[in-house]
Amino acid sequence: MSDRESYELLGFDNVLLPVGDLGDAVGFYERAGFTVGFRLDEADIALLKVGAETPGILLRKEEALGHRTPPWPSPRLWLEVPDARTAARELRAAGIELLDEPSAGATGWTVEIADPWGNVIGFTDYTKRPALGRRP
Repeated sequence: MSDRESYELLGFDNVLLPVGDLGDAVGFYERAGFTVGFRLDEADIALLKVGAETPGILLRKEEALGHRTPPWPSPRLWLEVPDARTAARELRAAGIELLDEPSAGATGWTVEIADPWGNVIGFTDYTKRPALGRRP
C-alpha cells in the first residue's frame, strides 16, 4: 500500500447520456423497452431503470445538442439481456432502427441501437457462456 489514501470502487452510480430534447428522448427509450424511474423537467433530467439495480441511465438535456448528433464519437453502453436476438425483434417492432444485424460474439449475441443524439446502446446476452451472465 502506498502513502496516499486508497479508495475502493463500489459500483456504478448512473451513466449520463446527453440529449437535445428530454421529452423526445424519454419517448425513444420507452419505445426501446426502458422504464422511467423518475423525471424532473425542472432539472432537465430523467432516469431510466436498468433491471433491479438502483443506478440507471440518466438522460440530461444539453441545450447545445438540439436534435443533432454530436460531432464526436459516442461511447457505447452495453446492457445484458436474456436474448439479444429477441431484443432485436422487439426493438424493430417498436420502430427502433438497429445499427446492424445481431451478431455472434464470444459470450453470445449482440445488437446495438443509437438514439437521435448518437448515444449507442448495445444489448448482449450470455447464451454461449451462461456461467458469466446474471442468470446462469
